[in-house]
Amino acid sequence: MLTVYGDIRSGNCLKVRWLLDCLGLDYQWIETDVMSGATRTPEFLKMNPAGQLPVAVLADGRPLAQSNAILVHMAEGSDWIPADPWARAKMFEWLFWEQYSHEPYIAVARFQRTLAGRTADEIEPRLMERGHAALARMEAALAEADWLAGGGPTLADLALVAYTRVAPEGGFDLGSYPAVRAWIGRVEDAFGIV
Repeated sequence: MLTVYGDIRSGNCLKVRWLLDCLGLDYQWIETDVMSGATRTPEFLKMNPAGQLPVAVLADGRPLAQSNAILVHMAEGSDWIPADPWARAKMFEWLFWEQYSHEPYIAVARFQRTLAGRTADEIEPRLMERGHAALARMEAALAEADWLAGGGPTLADLALVAYTRVAPEGGFDLGSYPAVRAWIGRVEDAFGIV
C-alpha cells in the first residue's frame, strides 16, 4: 500500500493528499509533525535525506520526496497532466515556478505567522514584497485564462492553490487579486477541496 508521511498544516503535504483523494487512490497517511523533529530522525532521513515532507513510500518500498514530483508520479496518465506537449510544458513551468518563486515567500510568511508566532512587524519585508509579486504574476495570468496551463485544471493549479488559498494567514490580503480569488474557487471545485 502507498504510505504518505505528511504534516496536515503544510500546503505541500495537503496538495498530495488532495490529489490522492481526487484520484480515489488507497493510501495510508502518517501524520508527521515537522515541528517536533520527526523529520530529523535516522529512520526518516533514510527515507528522505533532505529531511522534508511530504514523502510517499510506494507499494514496492521506494520513497519519493518533493511534493510536485509526487504529484506528477501519481497523476501520470490522468487528465490532470495535459496530453498536449505545450500545455504539459506550461504545467511544468508553473510547477517549477511554484517551488522557486511562490512557496518560499507565501508559505514562509504563513509559517512564521501561524506556527512560529511572529507578528506582522517581525516578518521580513522582502518576503511580503516577493509574495505580492508572485500573486501579481498569477493575477495577470488568470485575468487572461481560467486555468494556469491549457484549457482545464492541471497539477499546476493544484500545486499553486495549496498556499495561495491560505495566503491571508501569512498577511497577504487577496482583495487586490480578484482573478486569483475566482480561480481558487474553481480549483477547489475541480479537485473536491473542502
